[in-house]
Amino acid sequence: MLAAVLVYLLMVPLFRSFAGPGIVMLAVPLGLIGVLSTLFATRTTINVQSAMGVIFMVGIVVSQGVLLIDFANKLRREGASATEAARNAALIRFRPILMTFLATFLDLLPLAIGHGRGGEAIIPLARAVVGGLVSATALTLFIVPLLYSAVFGDEPTRPNLDELLQDNPDGPST
Repeated sequence: MLAAVLVYLLMVPLFRSFAGPGIVMLAVPLGLIGVLSTLFATRTTINVQSAMGVIFMVGIVVSQGVLLIDFANKLRREGASATEAARNAALIRFRPILMTFLATFLDLLPLAIGHGRGGEAIIPLARAVVGGLVSATALTLFIVPLLYSAVFGDEPTRPNLDELLQDNPDGPST
């Protein structure tokens, strides 16, 4: 829980708002659905290793959400509506998100299955990450754009201070 709060607080200055990081952090419970169902289906206990897997999964899910929200914000600054920006961000950022998912999933899948000797200690971590990523990636590509368009609506974006200074290097006009 503390890790999620710290990640949220680190993203607030990045997005310069409280809503964007909130949308990203709402993707984390989608991953927890997969973690708990995978651990239950494989009869793996919740222990320190699986908790470390949850933290690992949170980092990946947050990076996927940041890819979507940051690109959608860029499209909105260029004049797109929130709905159009969310849809295009999901379509354009699908490949990087899928590549991140596949790299992690295929890397941890042999550990999650339990192949090899001496991997018994790391199996709960791998199962937590694999289960969380499967559900979070699938649901993030649909839920995050829906939340983005619902939260930001079709209101026009306001230029931030950096954009105002870029247009007028002497400062904002009065």
